[in-house]
This record gives sequence, structure tokens and C-alpha cells, in this order.
Amino acid sequence: MISISRTTAAIAVLVLAAAAARADDMGKTDFMQGCAGCHGETAMGQGPLAEFLTVEVPDLTQLSARNDGTFPMLDVIHIIDGRTGMRPHGDPMPIWGAIFKSGALGESGIYGGAEAVARGRILSVAYYLESIQK
Repeated sequence: MISISRTTAAIAVLVLAAAAARADDMGKTDFMQGCAGCHGETAMGQGPLAEFLTVEVPDLTQLSARNDGTFPMLDVIHIIDGRTGMRPHGDPMPIWGAIFKSGALGESGIYGGAEAVARGRILSVAYYLESIQK
């Protein structure tokens, strides 16, 4: 059996908490740069481009509320990614999986390369959305 000191365990918890906070920050940055134009800075569907779309832009702060109090993480990831064909709110939404992947094609030093970068960014945006649920 492996024994871990309390100090080591505390350091591990702090490192994981910092990594989660950084993921939320990265997700918020990606959201503000790529999603807020339609969804708004508050993610409530009132971005400056929303009025020009032919589909209603959803309030992303109500995803858990619309799902019996549970954040639909996998569905959100699939919708952001866009490469799975799950596009319930219409065609105008960009396919962020492909966009993030093409933007990271030079990331060959990272395990999994551009695909890993794209998945990490998508997960960060999903974590950010989970953190702003009302």
C-alpha cells in the first residue's frame, strides 16, 4: 500500500485546484473571444451578433436548470466541438473543434498534438460554462 504524507496530499490538492482555476480562466478567455459575440459576455444569449442570426441564441447560464439541475457536460462538449454532428441550435455556430485544431497545428511537441490542444480548449470552455450556471 502506498503511503502519502498529509503535506504531499495538500500540495497535490493545491496543484489540482490551481490547474482547474487556470482551465476556467482559459475557458473564459476562449468564450469571450469566440462565443460572446453571439451569446453575450454574460452568456445569456444577448451578444451583439445575436440579432443577425436566424436561430434563437440560447442562454448558456440555464443549461443545468434545463437539465433537472445537472450540467450536461458531455452534450456541451459535443456542441462546442461541432465535429460530432450534434448541432441542436442550428448551423450558424462555428465548429470550434476544427477551429481550435487548425489553430494548434504547430503544437507537435504536445502529446496528441493539435487534437489534444483542441480538446483541452473545448473542455476549458465547458468548465467555464459549468461555473456560471444559475
